[in-house]
Amino acid sequence: MVRGDRVDSIEYARRVNAAADLLAVEASGAEVARVLAARFGVSVRQAHRYVEQAVAQGRVAVPEASVVFTVKLPGSLAEQVRAHARASEATLSSVVAAALADYLGDDSGGRRPRP
Repeated sequence: MVRGDRVDSIEYARRVNAAADLLAVEASGAEVARVLAARFGVSVRQAHRYVEQAVAQGRVAVPEASVVFTVKLPGSLAEQVRAHARASEATLSSVVAAALADYLGDDSGGRRPRP
């Protein structure tokens, strides 16, 4: 994998989970890394990073994919959201997702892990 060719959080979680699954049946981390490298087309070195993560944490939750959801807001409310995002060093999307999740009674902040 070329530097800068990063995978998204969903693919990263899938790769770590693949490493965890393989570690459950294969004792050798080196062999698991070789299998992952071939399966995902990454270097053995990168595959070792997935193995290390799997050893440290086991399986990880696969985040739900985000979708574009366009809404119109009053200008003053939009500016308040932007100001809040800047002040909290968060993205607009994360601020809006958390606010909507709170409003709708979902305490996961809009991030529901997949099994």
